[in-house]
Amino acid sequence: MSQHPTAKDLSDQILYHLTHTQGRGTEFATTFDWRLAVSYTIRDLIVTPWMAAIRAARDQGAKRVYYLSMEFLIGRILEDAITNLNLNGAMDAALEGLGLDKQEILRDEPDAALGNGGLGRLAACFMESLATLQCPALGYGIRYEHGLFRQRFEAGQQVETPEDWLNQPHPWEFVRLDYSYTIGFKGHVEDRDGRAVWQPGESVVARAYDTPVIGWQGEWANTLRLWGAHPTTLFDLHRFNAGDHAAAAEPEALARTLSRVLYPDDGTESGKELRLKQEYFLTSAALQDILRRFLAEHDDLRDLPARVAIQLNDTHPAIAGPELIRLLMDDHGLDFVTAHDLARGTLNYTNHTLLPEALERWSTWLMGRVLPRHMQIIQMIDDHHRRTSARPDHVGIVRHDQVQMGELAFIMAGRVNGVSALHTELVKDTVFADLHRLHPGRIVNQTNGVTPRRWLRMSNPALAGLLDEVIGPGWTADLDRLKGLEPHADDPAFRDRLRAAKRANKARLSDGLLAGLGVRADPDAIFDVQVKRIHEYKRQLLNILEAIALWRRIHDDPNRGWTPRVKIFGGKAAPGYWLAKTVIHLINDVAATINHDPLTRDLLQIAYPPNYNVSMAEDLIPAADLSEQISTAGKEASGTGNMKFTMNGALTIGTLDGANVEIRDLVGPGNFFLFGLTAAEAAAEAARPGHARAAIEASDDLKAALQMVAEGRFSGGRADPYFALLDRTWNDDPFLVASDFDAYFATQRRVDAAYRDAAEWDRMAALNIARAGFFSSDRTIRGYMADIWQVRPVSLTTDAPA
Repeated sequence: MSQHPTAKDLSDQILYHLTHTQGRGTEFATTFDWRLAVSYTIRDLIVTPWMAAIRAARDQGAKRVYYLSMEFLIGRILEDAITNLNLNGAMDAALEGLGLDKQEILRDEPDAALGNGGLGRLAACFMESLATLQCPALGYGIRYEHGLFRQRFEAGQQVETPEDWLNQPHPWEFVRLDYSYTIGFKGHVEDRDGRAVWQPGESVVARAYDTPVIGWQGEWANTLRLWGAHPTTLFDLHRFNAGDHAAAAEPEALARTLSRVLYPDDGTESGKELRLKQEYFLTSAALQDILRRFLAEHDDLRDLPARVAIQLNDTHPAIAGPELIRLLMDDHGLDFVTAHDLARGTLNYTNHTLLPEALERWSTWLMGRVLPRHMQIIQMIDDHHRRTSARPDHVGIVRHDQVQMGELAFIMAGRVNGVSALHTELVKDTVFADLHRLHPGRIVNQTNGVTPRRWLRMSNPALAGLLDEVIGPGWTADLDRLKGLEPHADDPAFRDRLRAAKRANKARLSDGLLAGLGVRADPDAIFDVQVKRIHEYKRQLLNILEAIALWRRIHDDPNRGWTPRVKIFGGKAAPGYWLAKTVIHLINDVAATINHDPLTRDLLQIAYPPNYNVSMAEDLIPAADLSEQISTAGKEASGTGNMKFTMNGALTIGTLDGANVEIRDLVGPGNFFLFGLTAAEAAAEAARPGHARAAIEASDDLKAALQMVAEGRFSGGRADPYFALLDRTWNDDPFLVASDFDAYFATQRRVDAAYRDAAEWDRMAALNIARAGFFSSDRTIRGYMADIWQVRPVSLTTDAPA
């Protein structure tokens, strides 16, 4: 096939793979067969630049970036790869010539169940931008067999079932049997001639599965290496023959458990142990692989920081500090101080949360039992930091019989970064205030971003085509070029075309996903979307209580001239997070009542499609008019959904939290619907006794909405499903739903009025798009490369292997 294949080239290769890879004739081929044939055809085109990139980085002695993350929420790969190879036109023609429905083939691909939310989607965007910018990098994660879970609703309540994405061949990966590492757990540490030797009591093998990640225009590809857990011995034949069949399979059971589920429920001791083992499994396999790669090209481990940059995405891989020291000391014979300094010169840590409960802590008993050698090294790191930093007595890694993984990650990192301007300052002032005073300058900011290739060009072809026509296609690789759209915001003809593109996306969503739920969604109504993990601080409860209050208002005055609205929710609650699951139940109960009310159903509809994932986001975000970013100020680190909505022309209703602050600054205060307490005001309000009850008593709308829930208006006359949620809201309300309610309700009515002025709304939408260029993940990665990793792009030399 040629470097830039024609439709015929693609058609020929698809038929080749259908016959020779799938073993099918055209007369018997299913959609699945055709999809795999198309996938292998595209994969073939990615392998050449992938191999060339690996060789160029090696031949030029480039410094490599290694990104460790428990999540890589990559979504479907096929359409993204076609887009980045710039083959949409040729592929459309090839599939049409073969009599195939492109959308049917694309939608046959399952989403890879490798993540949960923003953390994993950010990692996926970063991998794509690293490839686009030709920065040599590997991502390391776990190849989860079932991921988080598949969500469905029964009687309005969330039910978790296993994801089954790997029940069929995964055509994008290459199994690397030669890159396998033994990972130990438990056991004991012996002293042999003054040297510590860890004798693990359990072990598994980490096997590498590589997926190439292609950048824009197909010039460069990096590797996403996922680890699958396999037993060191398949099973104990002696025990099996003795009749103890279950015990004979224990090694295999341990291994499969490690890479089966993302974030096992850690409400039990066994759940905590499994989660710690997973994090160590990922981290140890990655670090062993990094050292192998380094030593294949270099002789002196003291050069490690000059050749290797490791980024820890949150605290999940924070055990990397002790593990890298262990490998350098125990396997390579370096002394502790040298190993410590090399590790700290190599490791960097991204903080994603200001919530103390989200900064992982492990009991010293659990750490010492599961990873006894690492518990020793953690104490050595803690003692070394105490001796060399003159820190206060209350500061440390090991405190109150717990290992503080946030503090461990900070102390072992050369750079610690926040993910939005506000978040970074709050990190300095709150969770790491003491460590920041000890190490000023270690904390830096890198505001998050998203890739415009997937989140605009691929997911919103109607808008992308308009942008290409008006400002040229260069925005795809340089999102700052969206600024060229700004003069067109005052052009009525452009605004009409922008509205037509948005309406086409809304009609597609209305006729497809929403109609499938039985929701009557008028494409001319406001599509009001809140999609994210269900958590108290993200305040889906505030949103649904506002819907109840609005419904009541419409009933009281149905002829007022209300603006029709479709509220769309999406997201999963952690299996053990009962309060979040109660909010899901409430949303579905309220929707079931409101959607069937003949008086209001043309004015207010509520949709909650189950199992929100990347593919659903690609449908919802381009169709959204209003982006709900309503977290309690001071709680959201950044957000990335807020950026996707903005660059797709949705206006934001939001608090001054996370990257909302930067979005509002850039798009302009007049093009952003701001409400609510600031971070400082929220902290003061939360500390005020009785704040929730006082706010409810002062708000007729909120009090009436809560009363309707308490009376069982949405739950068949039974109030008991929501007693605990009501009690939390009246008497505790740590995330200030009540305190912000009236401001939120009033701002939503400003949204209604603004939407009725179509020309002004479209002007605001155009300005949001035009001023969204800052939120490209290309800009974020350039910041990491310059400020944290000290790496530069690698050019493919003219004599690079083809």
